[in-house]
Amino acid sequence: MAETDQKDAPRATANRSTTPGSEAFKTYISQGWAERPSRAGGAREQAAFAAERRARISALHPTARLVIPAGPAKQRSNDTDYPYRAHSAFAHLTGWGSDTVPGSVLVLEPRTSGAGEPDGHDAVLYFREAAGRDSDEFYANPEIGEFWTGPRPTADDVAADLALTTRGLDAFESILDAVDANTILVREADLAITERVDAQRFLLTGLDESPADADADPETLAGELAERDADLARDVSEMRLVKDAFEIEQMRLAVAATQQGFEDVIGDLPEITAHPRGERLVEGTFDRRARAEGNTVGYDTIAASGPHACILHWTRNDGPVLPGDLILIDAGVELESYYTADITRTLPVSGTFTEVQRRVYEAVREAADAAFAIVRPGVRFREIHAAAMEVVARRTAEWGLLPVSAEEALQPDGGQHRRYMVHGTSHHLGLDVHDCAQARRDLYLDGVLEPGMVFTIEPGLYFQPDDLTVPEEYRGIGVRIEDDVLVTADGCESLSAGIPRTADEIEAWMARSAR
Repeated sequence: MAETDQKDAPRATANRSTTPGSEAFKTYISQGWAERPSRAGGAREQAAFAAERRARISALHPTARLVIPAGPAKQRSNDTDYPYRAHSAFAHLTGWGSDTVPGSVLVLEPRTSGAGEPDGHDAVLYFREAAGRDSDEFYANPEIGEFWTGPRPTADDVAADLALTTRGLDAFESILDAVDANTILVREADLAITERVDAQRFLLTGLDESPADADADPETLAGELAERDADLARDVSEMRLVKDAFEIEQMRLAVAATQQGFEDVIGDLPEITAHPRGERLVEGTFDRRARAEGNTVGYDTIAASGPHACILHWTRNDGPVLPGDLILIDAGVELESYYTADITRTLPVSGTFTEVQRRVYEAVREAADAAFAIVRPGVRFREIHAAAMEVVARRTAEWGLLPVSAEEALQPDGGQHRRYMVHGTSHHLGLDVHDCAQARRDLYLDGVLEPGMVFTIEPGLYFQPDDLTVPEEYRGIGVRIEDDVLVTADGCESLSAGIPRTADEIEAWMARSAR
């Protein structure tokens, strides 16, 4: 990686800089460039959907100034950053995805009517505009310079693309200076902005509804400041519980790309099984497809072979993939819009299940099918899990693994079957792999299903290699089957129905996909 230095790049190191600084160089590099054509055209498809979402959040907070940062780049080590991803609330309300300019901020400024009544909000997107060719930023700043990170769009480009009013990031300072008791923000998106807003609200407003005297407990005041923003965080999360038409189509595309990734893995199995860290090759093969068809993976790929499949979030992926074992692959492609799939398939490395592996696998599929069968509008979200757990309890009792009957295990004071499946059966899915996580319990776990909701169904059975409560033949077997589901007007649609699920389908899939 090339290196340079510039005073506005705080992580750059002056002691190793070789950036030219002569006036002759500066004069020469600032001229002789062709005029760059405008990229401004029609608005992207999601712009209209984002505008409708902003109208909904505006109606929920009619008198508040809303600050929704995209967030800065996050440091990985020294002067390198993690791949950038904007905050999901920002992406949802702007329609900007993987092409977001880091550090951007969406502000919704409240309007009043002639009679002084709330009258919606004016939305303004603040972002760092492209620097002129006469600026040393574009060649000398490795964090944001055009020579280093590529050209940034102009204000006109972004305004047309997102159908939003745009201003330079420097103008956002006036918003920070104007912070008052009616300013609320998405706190976790950008720590520096949160600290500035908190300081302004404390020093300039006296916290209005809070004790502002010098003797007030700082922790109490900080808590009250954070509480002012909690409703906004909750609302932007709950808005995503029901997906609009654009979001649903993105989910379909993400699932389709994910299916391709699984097929790539099956095709690469000979090479994968030959490598001592075959799990890494599984991860690499899937990640290649994610980068080719989308933005990246929606979360760290789980490539858990053999007993690693019993570790729910195994992402080290440094083990072998051995014939005779099962491999549990939990992976999803994230599109440029940030919408992600979340699919799990458990595959027999040799291409066929053993008798015990098939028994466990088909029990998990039975649990998933029981959950699928009850999904329809009006059903409570928690009932999906209960339906799957009835099967898990019944099967583990039949196999003699429980110290009580299935009926006893399913009682509130039971739960013995959960030893073999400690996780939940479903979670909402969308911009985040665990979407809508800040929604209230009565709208999430205790919520009623509505058309347009998208979530997973993913029961499993995991028999740890050292679990003495199960026969030896079961130990080290871990199985999960995960599909992505859309609630429809009269039931549900499996978005991942095209990805084989039954034991017979899996074996046939592997046979025809093998190279």
